[in-house]
Amino acid sequence: MCGIIGIVSNKPVTSNIIQSLKKLEYRGYDSAGIATIVNGNIDEKKCTGRVDNLEKILFKYPSAGFLGIGHVRWATHGIPSQINAHPHSSDEVSVVHNGIIENSNQLKKDLEKKGYKFKSQTDTEVITVLLTDFLKHFDLISSINKTLKKLNGSFALGILIKKHKDIVVGARRGSPLAVGYGPEENYLGSDSYALKSMTNRITYLDDGDVCILTNSKIEFYNSKNQKVNKKVLTLSNDKNTAEKGDYKDFMSKEINEQHITTKTCIKEYVDQLRQDINLYSFPIKPENIKKIILIGCGTAYHSCFMAKYWFEEMMSIPIEIDIASEFRYRKIKFDKKNLYVFVSQSGETADTFAALDLCKKNNVKTCSIVNAVESSIARHSDFVLPIHAGPEIGVASTKAFVGQMLVLYILGIKISEIRKEISKENYLKKINELKQLPDLIKLTLKCQDKIQIIAKDFLNAKGVMFLGRGFSFPIALEGALKLKELSYLHAEGYPAGEMKHGPLALIEEGLPVIILAPKDRYFEKTISNMQEVIARGGKVILITNENRNVISENVRFTLKIPNADEYLTPFLMTIPLQLLAYHVASLKNYDIDKPRNLAKSVTVE
Repeated sequence: MCGIIGIVSNKPVTSNIIQSLKKLEYRGYDSAGIATIVNGNIDEKKCTGRVDNLEKILFKYPSAGFLGIGHVRWATHGIPSQINAHPHSSDEVSVVHNGIIENSNQLKKDLEKKGYKFKSQTDTEVITVLLTDFLKHFDLISSINKTLKKLNGSFALGILIKKHKDIVVGARRGSPLAVGYGPEENYLGSDSYALKSMTNRITYLDDGDVCILTNSKIEFYNSKNQKVNKKVLTLSNDKNTAEKGDYKDFMSKEINEQHITTKTCIKEYVDQLRQDINLYSFPIKPENIKKIILIGCGTAYHSCFMAKYWFEEMMSIPIEIDIASEFRYRKIKFDKKNLYVFVSQSGETADTFAALDLCKKNNVKTCSIVNAVESSIARHSDFVLPIHAGPEIGVASTKAFVGQMLVLYILGIKISEIRKEISKENYLKKINELKQLPDLIKLTLKCQDKIQIIAKDFLNAKGVMFLGRGFSFPIALEGALKLKELSYLHAEGYPAGEMKHGPLALIEEGLPVIILAPKDRYFEKTISNMQEVIARGGKVILITNENRNVISENVRFTLKIPNADEYLTPFLMTIPLQLLAYHVASLKNYDIDKPRNLAKSVTVE
């Protein structure tokens, strides 16, 4: 969640650190800070709020250091405040940290017995004090290793040391950390996106690795303190796609480009000439798969839920879905004939990576569906399927969710075709229908004017309910999540058939209820559930592709989406729900791209 940047150069680094921190703002944060070494001393500056506030402080009190570390913090230990903001510095050491030190309280007590005093409420400050203490008695590498061995939990660290005034130290365990190579300067960052404006030559640290950066070289040490060489990757240049352009915010841009990103993704996976899906080198032969387990968190979990419905329709094998944070703590019965699929936009989601790591330790076959092919989850999976959505900056996922569903759907079609569970005719039909999806999404996006009118009805609501059956149920869950994330309204998604089993008690006069009712096998039953809502005073917003007028009586708003194959309709149902969440939040003047308390890349448990 927090963002780290470190730079060692032959010129002042403050400006580049600030610009890199702005690139990391998408991760979510409540404070920011920077530390450099100036005239042989650590110069620390930090503040609450946005990086812009830190930039103003540096304008008033410049720092001319040739090396430095910066941080945007998302609070875990200690309230958002200037004292709790990173870096945390002693006279000798300054540290920025992403992760959680689980034994920080005990370490703090031990260090206080030695006479050390702590200024903050954070877990991170124990790292600063520990390293300061070890440096009194040991050399640099020994002090770092002894410090890291004392820490329980996860961390990505950037460290400055006063008496080593030409180096920045990086270390990781659990949380991601990247190293970048530049001309006469080198970089440390939480992810490659923060470094891309300066370099496209990147190396990723593995768990237990330590790196020592100067402006002319980088040295790596593994968990056994052995010097190692690391592979340097050259990243593609997609910086232009991470700009807002003429849009007010990133989320608006990302919603409105979904027809483009789906078209790109389909082109990557569908061979137009052979009318085939290009998926090869499966980690396990599809014919031999005993069960598929789909694992994710938040929005990614909802894409897994959607895929469960699709897969069960197309295949005869059992399909399970799991929330990653629950998966890793249960007594899982692993089976080498199962395929474990991990879904994550960033590819760095801590719980999802931990679940993947557990699978790897049990020698089962893994597949990842990610937006960042150089991410930790991608690099540790047996098989990687990128969603090709381009950078997604808005914290509330939109185009990445559609991309995850799309790749899962493509995966399902291909596996069922290989297993001969759908006919060749049906396989070709699904491919041809898939090609129509970008245009259908583009057409659906034209509902924005009506959505803006509908959004006004939500300004005084105390809660919202989303109801759907079958393929529409996972979309109802995602619609509720989007509204919660952006507008801070209490919102719940339910299977419409569950209304009488509790949720009906919540229906009262004026409560907005979104009914997802495409013309499918559940249509009549869903409309019956809608009538139950209307009878109790609920304010119904009906989203459907059914064109008969008889169903619109007593419905507050009816929003029509284009007709499409029932397997593709969930994509189209998703669009108005994204727009609804966006416009409700916009009317409330909330920060669209950075909702409170949330982070784009959840890299701590």
